Amino acid sequence: MPPEQPSIESSYSWIRLAVSIALSTLGCVGMWSLVVALPAVQADFNAPRAEATLPYTLAIVGFMIGGIIVGRLADRFGILPPLAGGTILMSLGYVLTAFAPSLSVFAMISGVTIGLGGAASFAPLVADVSLWFDRHRGLAISLATAGSSLAGVVWPPVVQHAIAAHGWRQTHIGIGLFCLATMLPLSLVLLRRPVAHTAARDAASGGNTMQSIGLSPSVTQGLLALAGICCCIAMAMPQVHLVAYCGDLGYGTARGAEMLAVMLGFGVASRFVFGWLLNRIGGLPTLLLGSAMQATALALYLPFNGLVSLYVVSAIFGLAQGGIVPSYAVIIRELFPAQEAGFRISLAISVTLVGMALGSWMAGAIYDWTGSYASALVNGIAWNVVNMAIATWLLQRQRRHVVGACVAGAAPG
Repeated sequence: MPPEQPSIESSYSWIRLAVSIALSTLGCVGMWSLVVALPAVQADFNAPRAEATLPYTLAIVGFMIGGIIVGRLADRFGILPPLAGGTILMSLGYVLTAFAPSLSVFAMISGVTIGLGGAASFAPLVADVSLWFDRHRGLAISLATAGSSLAGVVWPPVVQHAIAAHGWRQTHIGIGLFCLATMLPLSLVLLRRPVAHTAARDAASGGNTMQSIGLSPSVTQGLLALAGICCCIAMAMPQVHLVAYCGDLGYGTARGAEMLAVMLGFGVASRFVFGWLLNRIGGLPTLLLGSAMQATALALYLPFNGLVSLYVVSAIFGLAQGGIVPSYAVIIRELFPAQEAGFRISLAISVTLVGMALGSWMAGAIYDWTGSYASALVNGIAWNVVNMAIATWLLQRQRRHVVGACVAGAAPG
């Protein structure tokens, strides 16, 4: 039996986690500010609603592509250089959008700067956190993913108030300067690079996908990407359309916004519970549990459309979906070497944005076609079932290979 590896966790690991959550909360402003500014931008440029959503769409595309690029750079140079570069790019982008002469220019700047630059503040930071923990890795990863949800709680009311008081252009300049002044000093805490992971530690943590699950790395990554897209198609329906749904039911968009805040808030709270589960049972079982809970919560939207019941169901949905995205990062750390964590975790998490974008569009298209959100909910549940099927199949393969390895190890030489 090989000697037990010393723990890589320290007090600095937890300080680094707290700073990463703060950076993610600040840097993910682009995922929410462009939505809040949409009515003001639309009125300023006198554009149709569909065209006014283009800046947000391109920013999300930038988040996806930028996350993968930054993840690869972080594997090679550490997280600080690409994070600092992304912060400068994002901050510059907010200032530049304030001087955009047209909606098309505003949209392009948003995608290339706010999207690509802000991407460094989410998935790559989660990957970096995973390198500093072993005993509490699941909890640390789960908490690290909370930054984007916290951004959704903190930024919208601030941005809305600033736009009402000063206009969207001045607000964008303020966001850019504020993020630059706060994020660059905070990022210096991440200057230290992780201690090199030995082959023995990787083997002990299951970091060889060929041995632990019996699939090639590319097939495993592809299946996880497909699973991420499927679960986020389902996740997008209530997150994106809940406000409009409440308006259709006659409760008003303000109630819908409150329900969305409740959903995001319970999603942050659930990170603690799912983090504990990730440490106890591992990534694939937690993914399957979270996915099953999300499908159940989606189904609850079908029979319950009263005001109080919608608040309750939204809270349940938040509790369910809060543990899904962290599971992918833990699964990657369980199946792949630590040296590939930045790229592979960023890829796994970034492609979920494809599911969010596709899911929001599909729900809207189904609503336009049918006149209600019932079919859109059923569509989301169906995609969720696909996610559960992938997770179940991978979990069965993993358990068969673990049993096979134990049997082989117990066999006499």
